[in-house]
Amino acid sequence: MKIISFVNMKGGVGKTTLAVNVAHVLSERLGKRVLIVDVDPQFNATQALLSGDNYLKLRQSGCDTVYDIFSENPAPLVSLVEGTTPVVAKTLETILPTKIKTNLDLMLGNLEIYRVEMVAGQGTEMRLKAFLKHQSANYDYAIIDTPPTPSVYMSSAILASHYYVVPIKPEPMSRVGIDLLQGVINRVSANNGHDISCAGVVITMSAKTTLVYKECRSELRKHELWKDRVLRNHLPQRTAIAKAQGKQELILDGTDFDSKRAITNIVTELLEKIDG
Repeated sequence: MKIISFVNMKGGVGKTTLAVNVAHVLSERLGKRVLIVDVDPQFNATQALLSGDNYLKLRQSGCDTVYDIFSENPAPLVSLVEGTTPVVAKTLETILPTKIKTNLDLMLGNLEIYRVEMVAGQGTEMRLKAFLKHQSANYDYAIIDTPPTPSVYMSSAILASHYYVVPIKPEPMSRVGIDLLQGVINRVSANNGHDISCAGVVITMSAKTTLVYKECRSELRKHELWKDRVLRNHLPQRTAIAKAQGKQELILDGTDFDSKRAITNIVTELLEKIDG
């Protein structure tokens, strides 16, 4: 199983959109078995794949979430009727993802992940890697959607991954953010003796004909660190993509041919770098 994190130090760059749609292309067009892991406390990837009602039903039925992966000492349940009931932590090998589509599963996000005491150095940041090791025979790829801030959640994703992908919106602050991001990745990797490679930088949410797109691509191509990592294809800006995602519809589900071609070509390029 190849494990790929989608990371950026800035929000609003299309990270989740890119992650879930890459996963969908891998599963739908290429027939790969794909697991999406949502470690962002805002659980945007989960919301892109499940309606609020369906998510609540799954939670009420006892489906596992990322909270179960990270929590070694889950908080007790408190009820006005039954009082406080202790909760026994689940072992990593018993935690199960939720099926979303054919060949596409999701490790549900959970807002309550903030309750986990994620203190670096206690080993909690290695639990995601251990969980995915238990799942390695079940999937061809795991896609991890990460939070847009340096945190133990981001470190956990980096330490669990073989590759990372950087979505970047063509604006100055976004370009500054990826240099800071590389510093975080280098530090986390070096401190833990972990090897991880950049599978690509993807320009998102832009039109190819605009000046900002051309300037962004030109600057990245001149940058010593990123010049060989910028993908030829980009994710176009489409209001329809955002609206459809709010209704749990992915790019391949829509009618925009240019967007479908773009996301398919992006996946092809990423696989060229990952699988040769």
